[in-house]
Amino acid sequence: MQEGQKPKTSSLSILAIAGVDPYQEKPGEEYMNDAQLAHFKRILETWRNQLRDEVDRTVTHMQDEAANFPDPVDRAVQEEEFSLELRNRDRERKLIKKIEKTLKKVDDEDFGYCESCGIEIGIRRLEARPTADLCIDCKTLAEMREKQMAG
Repeated sequence: MQEGQKPKTSSLSILAIAGVDPYQEKPGEEYMNDAQLAHFKRILETWRNQLRDEVDRTVTHMQDEAANFPDPVDRAVQEEEFSLELRNRDRERKLIKKIEKTLKKVDDEDFGYCESCGIEIGIRRLEARPTADLCIDCKTLAEMREKQMAG
């Protein structure tokens, strides 16, 4: 990488979406201090606002594209497209609720700790998945249990 260039980030990276650089921890810094909480609040609010904008665009798009096609095949294709869009928006709506729940935890200064064992989740894990409520060990155990129950 050439000097002065930023490392490339995935287009799906939450940090890239929020336009935020990774948090630079300082030696001896307290976990989930005011600066870290503000960092995650900015990420979560930007992500939530982007999802809300996407939902609004979908509604507008569906209103603009709604047509009563005389051909049953054309009508079926349009209905299937709308159905897929609505399923995606429903997933996004659930994610918005989860983001809002996480923002409340940030405001209550109860953010960044595992709901199962109480240890620190970690800055990097939270930057990758800001709505994470389990540390990596507890999440791995939960996934293993889930896999055993399914299998």
